[in-house]
Amino acid sequence: GNGGCQGGWYYWAWDYATVTPITTEALYPYTSGTHGVTGRCSYVAGSGVMYDASQTDVAADTASIVSAITQQPVSVALEADQSVFQYYTSGVLTSSACGTNIDHAVTAVGFGTDSVGGPYYIVRNSWGTSWGEAGFIRLAGGNTCGLCAYAGIYPN
Repeated sequence: GNGGCQGGWYYWAWDYATVTPITTEALYPYTSGTHGVTGRCSYVAGSGVMYDASQTDVAADTASIVSAITQQPVSVALEADQSVFQYYTSGVLTSSACGTNIDHAVTAVGFGTDSVGGPYYIVRNSWGTSWGEAGFIRLAGGNTCGLCAYAGIYPN
């Protein structure tokens, strides 16, 4: 029911991973025809590990997402098709110019506070280490780029 290598919704990917052995990244590194090394998308039978934990939905608000991040990384979605996001290089992104039309899944891995930009989420992107701050972005707290528009999800 998901788009597989053409993209999809991360909730469905987590559900799929609870019943299907998933190949490790070490054996099957991430590739992207747009933002990384191109490669072929295919399932590698017999080389995966079973993911059998349940998932927990995270309420779509800053306090709930920060609370979940203190336990482990959290899958979140945001809008990444605007230039303010795509050409981000450093600092806390506080602009509302990136919008809230969700089109990209990422991982929120931490949070902090900057004397200039205020509270922020630390988000790992999948576009490689040459993008942003070595592959990460600091997004202003709240719903910057739509990060709170959909509840995150993380495995227990």
